[in-house]
Amino acid sequence: MSHVDTGYAIAVDIGGTFTDITLANRTDGRIWQVKVPTTPADQSEAFAADIRRVLKQAGIAASDIDGVFHGTTVATNAILERKGAVVGLITTEGCRYVLHIGRHDIAKDAYPYTWVRPERLVPPRRIQEVGERLNPDGSVAQALDEEGCRRALAALRADGVESLAVCLLHSYANAQSEQRVKTLASEALPGVPCSLSAEVLPVFREYERTTATVLNAYVLPKVAGYHQRLEARLEAMGVAAPLRIMKSNGGMYSARAAASQPIHTALSGPAAAVVGAILVGQAAGEPDVISIDVGGTSADICLSQGGQPAISAGGEISALPLHVPMVDVHTIGAGGGSIARVGASGNLSVGPQSAGAEPGPACYGRGGSEATVTDANLVLGRSPAQLGGEIALEVSLARQVIAKKVAQPLGLTLEAAAEGVIELLNNNMAAAIRAVSVERGYDPRKFALVAGGGGGALHAGRLAELLGIPRVIVPASAGLLSTLGLLATDLKTDFVQTVMQARSKHDLSRLNAALAALEARAQAWIRAEGVEPSTATLVRTAGLRYVHQGYELTVRLSDDAQAAGERAAPLTDADIDTLKARFHQAHERQYAWSSRELAVELVNIGVTAYGRLPKLVLHPRAQRPESALGASSRPVYFGRGNGSVETPIYDFDQLSPGWHCIGPAIVEQRFSTVLVLPGHAARMDDYGNILMEVR
Repeated sequence: MSHVDTGYAIAVDIGGTFTDITLANRTDGRIWQVKVPTTPADQSEAFAADIRRVLKQAGIAASDIDGVFHGTTVATNAILERKGAVVGLITTEGCRYVLHIGRHDIAKDAYPYTWVRPERLVPPRRIQEVGERLNPDGSVAQALDEEGCRRALAALRADGVESLAVCLLHSYANAQSEQRVKTLASEALPGVPCSLSAEVLPVFREYERTTATVLNAYVLPKVAGYHQRLEARLEAMGVAAPLRIMKSNGGMYSARAAASQPIHTALSGPAAAVVGAILVGQAAGEPDVISIDVGGTSADICLSQGGQPAISAGGEISALPLHVPMVDVHTIGAGGGSIARVGASGNLSVGPQSAGAEPGPACYGRGGSEATVTDANLVLGRSPAQLGGEIALEVSLARQVIAKKVAQPLGLTLEAAAEGVIELLNNNMAAAIRAVSVERGYDPRKFALVAGGGGGALHAGRLAELLGIPRVIVPASAGLLSTLGLLATDLKTDFVQTVMQARSKHDLSRLNAALAALEARAQAWIRAEGVEPSTATLVRTAGLRYVHQGYELTVRLSDDAQAAGERAAPLTDADIDTLKARFHQAHERQYAWSSRELAVELVNIGVTAYGRLPKLVLHPRAQRPESALGASSRPVYFGRGNGSVETPIYDFDQLSPGWHCIGPAIVEQRFSTVLVLPGHAARMDDYGNILMEVR
């Protein structure tokens, strides 16, 4: 049965505290939304329960759904909590301790005498060396010792490995030996999944490549099992639409592909929120935005310019390097569940520890005994007494815990203590925004701030004041911004290959051969994803650096994408000159200097493949009938400069485009609360977004 023409799609984003779901008709823009606490023991339970609930709410049959899109934290949590598989590693003779030697740098926020090297995911006893050797250009210096490989695999079998990683020296230039190890492993370790570095991250730098491959192997069994449960639950409900997973690079791929290379989902949910922020910003006429998605556990921050998010070629997770393409999201432990504590020295701290979904903040009434940001906002009158109109919040419990854990130890009034918690959190988030803007050469005053997540709109006005940002955009679905992003992106994957070209003269024939191989892989991926070639495009990229630099910058070979079915013209000397000029410009922008006198090395060549998907299009919001706007009010504490002010409370569902006010005011959305500070102006645009002018 075909599902192509229904227009209905479901997006599910599972966070540490809440599971968000949006059912949308991508043709006419109608949406239905649900937010429920996450089920940590088995996230697929909340996934299935939410889908049933939203289908019932909309009166839509499961068979009407033509797309299911998912932002997941399964891989991320497995790494953070060290709850992955028992991994064995096969590597080249002499390379056993690559993981444990690592790099000589230390964490930025640690002193040398307190820093502890993060625990590696594979102990040396589960790392087996095999005889073989490739030269950096991929030529064979020593053939694979197959008998030795069989002995190594037998030893790993005796160690009870559940997943296998293979990372041989210089295999990015020639994958044949790794492929042969995989074949031998299928015989010696039946049923044990195998991750090859030549498939996960075929680039040079042995430590980073080995780490990425081990991370992939570490989470693979758990993620594959999770996806199998999701697809089984969808099938049981009668949903025949394909399940697609958000990648860290802001694109989608199939659940099948995600099950074999799950490491690309490490920033799945945060990347979706960034795409959603770009969608909302463009609708509001702001292509340059800084997005902040404040959930229950963390705040995710990203700078996007010209409708495109910043993409990083490498980051880290749980103090381990992860050099795969990803949306450049800066995450800090700051959310509604962030715990406020007074230390032995009398200093107040907020986060990164969180009360999570269970038991949650004290005001949830589930046994939480720690003071949290949500409790503080409730004490100040800024949050409503119900979350999403469904979960009742107990103000008395919030007042008790703020008094006991913060006010009394610091000798402050209840309101001053709660305000201190909020102000400290705001300054932590402002510092994180400076990290993605000022510290990278961008002026935040030239961007709009898009406030997403359940808590973003409560803090955005003050963040804009601290940073001098003139305009705040609160999406109409701020509390479920990431689900909008899941419905507004395309299939996307990146193929990259280290080529390490000479500094003065480039080998064009070798470059073109590498590009042709990458484009062939990209086209095969497009076919495997079921994408019509006429709707797919390819973008060529390259990573370059100055001589003696340690890391490269990635730039596009041209502004134009090529159709996936077309044969691209081979690179010429003129193309290389243009590429170097783009690199100089990128280096100037990133580091405030460049030099045409220095030789440039071409390190990596890449191809990014895009497959176009139907997307959610924001439609104008209908006019609401006139009602008693602002009829309700409550006292809200705005700090010692203003004290407690009787503040009008607006019901978002009653507002129409063109509505405006001057703060103080509060607009209560179903899953988010918009705080308009005294003196700030707010209005609703044609799409139902709240635009705040910061004065």
